[in-house]
Amino acid sequence: MDVSAEPINMEYISEASEILRKGGLVAFPTETVYGLGGDAKDKEASRKIYAAKGRPSDNPLIVHIARFSQLQEISKDLPENAKNLADAFWPGPLTMVVNKNEVIPYETTGGLDTVAVRMPNNPIALALIEESGCMIAAPSANTSGRPSPTKASHVYEDLSGKIDAILDGGAVDIGLESTIVDLTEDVVTILRPGYINMEMLKEVVGEVRIDPGIVYNDKGTTSGAKPKAPGMRYKHYAPKGDLTIISGDEDKVVAKINELTKAAIEAGSKVGIIATSETADRYSDGQILVIGDRSDEGSIAHNLYDILRKFDELGVDLIYSESFATPNMGQAIMNRLLKAAGQKTLDV
Repeated sequence: MDVSAEPINMEYISEASEILRKGGLVAFPTETVYGLGGDAKDKEASRKIYAAKGRPSDNPLIVHIARFSQLQEISKDLPENAKNLADAFWPGPLTMVVNKNEVIPYETTGGLDTVAVRMPNNPIALALIEESGCMIAAPSANTSGRPSPTKASHVYEDLSGKIDAILDGGAVDIGLESTIVDLTEDVVTILRPGYINMEMLKEVVGEVRIDPGIVYNDKGTTSGAKPKAPGMRYKHYAPKGDLTIISGDEDKVVAKINELTKAAIEAGSKVGIIATSETADRYSDGQILVIGDRSDEGSIAHNLYDILRKFDELGVDLIYSESFATPNMGQAIMNRLLKAAGQKTLDV
């Protein structure tokens, strides 16, 4: 159902809302990625989401709401920081993990006594939540482990025949999943990096820390700690081709990728290269796709998953990517890229 035009086609929203109320599944756009939605209070709907995606059952679903009062309705011991963060960033790409009450079932929270909640900054998503009367549990609308969907066509590719409807709202704005913060401890803790970074959070709540289990540098090394968020423990975003990230000085990175690409092609492999607009003309072989400009890190985030899926369409065997340690979204971009590569990196 195409709802990309303005004003929103409320007939389609009504049809999708009825599907949700009856326990069905609807994919819909948000500002981050497309979500696969079901009624968050319905145990069976949540089970259907896990089945459609092939998602591990201990990986919680994020509950999408349209009003702050809905967060109050499903939580207990809600800290003051929740209201402060909501005032600053909602609607927007911030997910808060809070202690849950009995309203949201364990089938939605992956068996946890906490619930992850956000208010999406997308008029179609908000209209669907309001019209359906449901708080909507929604992970990304893709097969588990695949690159997240940033277009309705990506959803169709992965989930056609497995869900009841897709609301096509065009390409999403941001292209990376929301920042997740844990509010159940004394200090606000980032469990998944995203568009809203640590400095932005600090301006609102003061002290902020990051889960040691998700700290990466350009080489992909971590503290060795286990990520607190279950979703961060699994391989995600992976293309079909074998992805390696090359980090270091730009000239050396370009030279190394050219060297590896030439050798792989001579050995009979089809190679893809993730380049920026600044470096694309420096590569001589392979399928070269431009992810964006280093001067505009938002463009890199926006195009990441689409680029990975395009390489699937091209049928490449190997993918070499530059590293993207950008100032504000770099941590989020590298978090996704390293997971897509299975931590496979080469420092030059």
